[in-house]
Amino acid sequence: MLLRIDMTSDIPIYQQIRNQIVFAAAKGSLKPGDALPTVRQLAQDIGVNPMTVNKAYALLKDEGIIIIDRRHGAQIRDCGKTGMVFNQDFDRRLELLLSEARMKGASKQEITTHLSGLIDLVYE
Repeated sequence: MLLRIDMTSDIPIYQQIRNQIVFAAAKGSLKPGDALPTVRQLAQDIGVNPMTVNKAYALLKDEGIIIIDRRHGAQIRDCGKTGMVFNQDFDRRLELLLSEARMKGASKQEITTHLSGLIDLVYE
């Protein structure tokens, strides 16, 4: 599994790991049922402490993106069956991002155009 982690970023490494796994699952690089590397293996591959990977996996599990089974390890969950695509947390995070864009001077049309481009990127 190839992750692009920026060790100089202000974004915590565990969050970068979480984000990269979400991006890979959304783009289809990781499919439901695909196994993720063990905590130790991923930590070794990217050169971080295993607790950092463990924190990312715990976050993904809490969000319902992965399942963790003692026999099979961490796997991508089939999120399409949960029926919880848009929830209060999703709306709150998106509303905050939209508010930030508006506060920086983006018009409704600019935001709409930009979001449309991002949607196309994710669904390509």
